[in-house]
Amino acid sequence: MEKKSKLKINSLKLKNFRNYDLLNLELSEQTNIFYGDNAQGKTNILEAVYLSGTTKSHRGTKDKDMIQFGANESHIETIVEKNGIKYQIDMHLKKNSPKGIAINKIPIRKASELFGIINIVFFSPEDLNIIKNGPGERRRFIDLELSQLDKVYLNNLSNYNRIVNQRNHLLKEIDYNKGALETLDIWDIQLIQYGNKIIERRQKFIEEINKIISNIHKKLTGNREDIKIVYEPSNGALSFEQALLKNKEKDLRIKSTSVGPHRDDIAFLVSDIDIRKYGSQGQQRTAALSLKLSEIELVKQSIHDTPVLLLDDVLSELDKHRQNYLLDSIDDIQTLITCTGVDEFVNHRFSINKVFHVQNGQVTKEN
Repeated sequence: MEKKSKLKINSLKLKNFRNYDLLNLELSEQTNIFYGDNAQGKTNILEAVYLSGTTKSHRGTKDKDMIQFGANESHIETIVEKNGIKYQIDMHLKKNSPKGIAINKIPIRKASELFGIINIVFFSPEDLNIIKNGPGERRRFIDLELSQLDKVYLNNLSNYNRIVNQRNHLLKEIDYNKGALETLDIWDIQLIQYGNKIIERRQKFIEEINKIISNIHKKLTGNREDIKIVYEPSNGALSFEQALLKNKEKDLRIKSTSVGPHRDDIAFLVSDIDIRKYGSQGQQRTAALSLKLSEIELVKQSIHDTPVLLLDDVLSELDKHRQNYLLDSIDDIQTLITCTGVDEFVNHRFSINKVFHVQNGQVTKEN
């Protein structure tokens, strides 16, 4: 098999985005470091890159809140190179209408048309708390990654979420509109159809991650810990259909859908102990790092290419051993790193290709 040129982002241009009037960056295909004090705009650069690959902000921010104060719209232009072919991705964020997206100057109708050009893994300090935090964060982790890797999943998920909303609306209506009860069964048929597909795909995803995470976690813990991830459907041992039927009275009473993939979770077991409840903070964070490194590896296997990695101030949160392990694992990937100082890299045999200093919405290249 001939070696393909890896995926890389060549350049990024921002106009009226967050605290940037105008920004024009040429990126290295290896390591790009953005350093500076807090609240100067480092994360905004990573957010713009993530947005141009996934159409969403990693912070879950609405479009209008990313437009620079006082401006009416914002423009992001990203030039991506994949297998030697260049793609220009343009994104216009508007205050009162949906964002416009174009690939090579041709507008696209569906966000999913963008997926597959560029695959991005975002790693922020919040990700280290995925095991300590609630199930919503863990579902979001699976959904964000699978939506990038699998268009069918993305489609099933949007349909499922739409139907859950419709069903919840209906449950609230039934009190004063008895006729609505009859349509509940029709919604339930669709809910089960999409719900089962989501559960099945998520379970497969967890199986794929389990094959990878075990070795990574052993290396990170000096062979002391075995880790296993288990998918926990909210329907327990019942099928989704049975659980929905069983909970029908409860749903009518609380006027909300109490069971389904939107309530599922994943458990992290270290030597059969559930570390969500019984793990130390150190254990939880190491497992979260293993999960993130497994995600990178899984993306590589799935797309037969490397993703672009965005590391947002994560290194300061890790001890030396874990920092080194992380940096060693990503030496073949285009990476954008934000940090407050460059010292942590100097001691490491890590090749820094480009260093940028970020101050108050101005970016200066330093090497």
